[in-house]
Amino acid sequence: MTQHPASATRFAPCGPLTGMVRVPGDKSISHRALMLSALAVGESRITGLLEGEDVLATAAAMKAFGAVILPPDGGGSPSSSAGASGGHGDQRGTWTVYGVGVGGLLQPASALDMGNSGTSTRLLMGLVASHAVTATFIGDASLSKRPMGRVIDPLSSMGADISASPGGRLPLMVRGIVPAVPMSYTLPVASAQVKSAILLAGLNTPGVTEVIEPVPTRDHSERMLAGFGADLTVEEVAGTRHIRVRGEAELKPQTIEVPGDPSSAAFPIVAALVTPGSEVTVTNVGMNPTRTGIYRMLEAMGADLSYTNERIVGGEPVADVTARHSTLNALEVPPEVVPSMVDEFPIFFVAAAMAHGTTRASGLEELRVKESDRLALMAGGLMALGVHIDEGESSIAITGTGGEPLPGVPANPPLIHAELDHRIAMSFAVAGLNTRGGLSIDDMSPVATSFPGFEDMLRGLAG
Repeated sequence: MTQHPASATRFAPCGPLTGMVRVPGDKSISHRALMLSALAVGESRITGLLEGEDVLATAAAMKAFGAVILPPDGGGSPSSSAGASGGHGDQRGTWTVYGVGVGGLLQPASALDMGNSGTSTRLLMGLVASHAVTATFIGDASLSKRPMGRVIDPLSSMGADISASPGGRLPLMVRGIVPAVPMSYTLPVASAQVKSAILLAGLNTPGVTEVIEPVPTRDHSERMLAGFGADLTVEEVAGTRHIRVRGEAELKPQTIEVPGDPSSAAFPIVAALVTPGSEVTVTNVGMNPTRTGIYRMLEAMGADLSYTNERIVGGEPVADVTARHSTLNALEVPPEVVPSMVDEFPIFFVAAAMAHGTTRASGLEELRVKESDRLALMAGGLMALGVHIDEGESSIAITGTGGEPLPGVPANPPLIHAELDHRIAMSFAVAGLNTRGGLSIDDMSPVATSFPGFEDMLRGLAG
């Protein structure tokens, strides 16, 4: 019998999932809302902000650069309010930000601790690159393993002096330059984080900074920069997107409502789709078309999804999504869809593991450099549950159970090692609800980076 550590959490079948939930605010939009509010002169107000550890790391960094950031309780540091909304995802208190203006970043007094947040790190590197400040970025063990070279290269070309640890990893130091050099940069790999870092650097760079996307990625930065008054244009040229921002921008303070994170919503939605007798509605979900690849693929597999109360909130499409238990059929994920669901592949793999037939996906090399090697961890964990997997260097083939519970090992339930990756942990939590013998996950604490209250939500849906 496998000995599971005391910190491990067990997930096992619990019957149908029913109810209505609201997931935490969109993490990508939350990061950007704090950063751009801190770069506007005056008072911005943000509701629905994700109060997870990753976003709180961004808030702390912007305070270190001189912005005043007040959580919903009106006082203390941002980190003191992480539980202000009860930790169940329904976090609609108003955050208030008094910005310093583009060009107004102050020298931070100490190193910026990014925790596990690669988004915070890469986007803030872009901000620092064109300001007259020097910032040292540090992070936890997981973040310190993640390469930053794809951001270092273009920012260095703009004139920033960046000293990184071996392999382009943290700890690293960015010495900004004023004026930075505007550039036109074609993304070698589809990455919204790299695009956003360059555009943020361009805000304080004289002239026009351009990013060319051969493959479209999530466009939250473009939408929000335009909303804050940046001189930004997007043009389609011969099948590529050309995003241009004119520097020395003057951003105007805004009132922002952050929609629910579609990545977080995917977990209760897939849980309902694969658990017999289930019907779950997730309210206020962001439906930005650059983020909804997983929903399109689930529908192509036969998922019963419906969308109601569709509306526009802060320039972003939003809807309530209802998922009902469905018979899913395998499909081949087109490579061009990958950027619009890159963060959702772990939970998508769980859906594929319970579908009829063999689901295939390729072009997944990005999954190997996330918080963990997500391709390897999901393949290994699903195989431990008895699922047939063929894992390639940048591809996977998953032969599903045809709707039957995952075989598992009833007499000796497996221990899943999530490697400090929140999405791996949440994906296998959902899988555990549909096994013959349950499973345990070594450490659920990283889930707080993006989905405070995740376990409470699952318990509530199970009644």
